[in-house]
Amino acid sequence: MLVGEANGGYPSGNSVIVSGSGETVIIDPSVTVVAKGGAGVAVDAVLNSHGHEDHLAGNGLFADAKVHIHEADLLAAQSLDGLIEVYGFVGNEAAEARSNFTDEFHFTDRPDATGFRDGDIFDLGGATVEAVHLPGHTRGHSGFRISGGVFFLSDIDLTGFGPYYGDVWSDLDDFEESLRQVRGEDADFYVTFHQKGIIEGRPRFLEMIDKYLEVIPRRHSEMLEFLSEPRSLEDLTAHRFMYRAHIPATFADRPEQRCAELHVQRMLARGEAEATDDGRYVSL
Repeated sequence: MLVGEANGGYPSGNSVIVSGSGETVIIDPSVTVVAKGGAGVAVDAVLNSHGHEDHLAGNGLFADAKVHIHEADLLAAQSLDGLIEVYGFVGNEAAEARSNFTDEFHFTDRPDATGFRDGDIFDLGGATVEAVHLPGHTRGHSGFRISGGVFFLSDIDLTGFGPYYGDVWSDLDDFEESLRQVRGEDADFYVTFHQKGIIEGRPRFLEMIDKYLEVIPRRHSEMLEFLSEPRSLEDLTAHRFMYRAHIPATFADRPEQRCAELHVQRMLARGEAEATDDGRYVSL
């Protein structure tokens, strides 16, 4: 594991090198890898776990390497326009994101990138990496089952912040199902892209993922309580159920609104809340 700045805290992350007798791959080359000018070894292929800027940062650095990403997120690796589409940015927000992704994350179009599917195996010669589709964070978000007892969790990062599903391509139901699925992964070591890094042993992993899972129903309950009187999506966004109050609104408002939308959709489907005549929502 190539540890990123601040233990892989955003905007950096923890990249992983897997070498066999035939090929070497790097999983999610971070901005720290770019800053250091490479991975310290020759890289034959790049595996992107999903289409977010911090995971694609080093794609341009390895110009002669093949790039692979789940087919559902393929457009994000192929072009900047595709990455903007994954987020759902429009207008001034899109313009600012383009500048940020290019200047801070060194984004480089890789039109040669190809899409993998769930269960595809990369045979490196004596070592294998198997793609495991775990959607919800993005449509194509994937983990990697690495021979030798290692599972790369990517942005199922097991932090106290909890699951992030704040983009247009995020899905709450898919994320929960992915968490239930990955909970069954039996590995000796689990690796997150952000902060936690290497987690040794299944008992510790189970403890951490169960706490991580609990964040979703806690957010849901807090929103239901907040809707004890009629509130709008704007009210829910401003109240902050994901981000703390000190995080700038320019960064937090869009994902907060998407998070609120997904939970309100769940409330309506479950009969836990209803829409009022003036377009607000109230819990039942």
